[in-house]
Amino acid sequence: MTYIPEGDVYVSPRYLAGADWCGDAGFVPVKHWPTVHLEDGPCQMLITSPDQRIRIGWYGDDFDVYKISASEDASSPTRWSAAFNNEFPAEIVAAFTTALERDWDARKDQEPFIETPSPYWATRVQPLLDAGWKTQRLPGSTTLGAGGRPSRVHGPHVEITAPDGTAGVSIDVGSDDLDEETVLLWAGPSGWHRAEARFTSRTPAHLIAATAQALLDPTPVLRYRDALAPELAALANLTPLTSPKPPAPTPLDVQRVQRQPPAITTRSVPRWSTATRPPATAAPPAGRSASR
Repeated sequence: MTYIPEGDVYVSPRYLAGADWCGDAGFVPVKHWPTVHLEDGPCQMLITSPDQRIRIGWYGDDFDVYKISASEDASSPTRWSAAFNNEFPAEIVAAFTTALERDWDARKDQEPFIETPSPYWATRVQPLLDAGWKTQRLPGSTTLGAGGRPSRVHGPHVEITAPDGTAGVSIDVGSDDLDEETVLLWAGPSGWHRAEARFTSRTPAHLIAATAQALLDPTPVLRYRDALAPELAALANLTPLTSPKPPAPTPLDVQRVQRQPPAITTRSVPRWSTATRPPATAAPPAGRSASR
């Protein structure tokens, strides 16, 4: 799998870039894993770890385009799952799959991709807390469903918001359901163009933290201006892509030009003509004046 970013504008912050409509960036960290392309059904491509304990599915036509899960072994029920919707930038999904691939490589000594997460909610979003994002504890209920999905009522939760209010995290701290989605990362305006990443309660904290860290990455990402939702373009910083400037000449380049011999120039010279010239007018004889 070869991935080359395309676009005509750089978008920052990157969490407001929306989808790139192909999702390839999210699969680059695991491109060497077994891949199956499916013709029928909502899942169009499935990538698994070599032992099939980790599954990464691409559902390009669904609301959730990435669906990722892990199990104790290939035949065990799902231990945890994560879903990234169709507006979540693939470049940030890549942070999650990078951490997941690294965990699988470390499985001989431990199995961090199925470890029991810390009961402390802060471990999941520590990078955002360190960056000074605002924290608010709310006792009521929260709606994790957005973008047209059904609303659900939950217990006490924590809201963490970016200083400019364009991104945040909602953590349900009152749920005892091991399979419930308890962490929501979001970015952008409310509605269909809001980016969402949802994680069930047993998702390892460091995997969520890796995704949260990627939200803070200041590196802009490429998008086509015409494909960017107006709601996102109004919030993001857009920088047109320009051609790179030619490098400035070095002192050696200048000396090389100065040592070059002068260019050979040409001059116009009269050519011989084969045309018959008219006879020259005879001068009047000496001593005789010209007729008037």
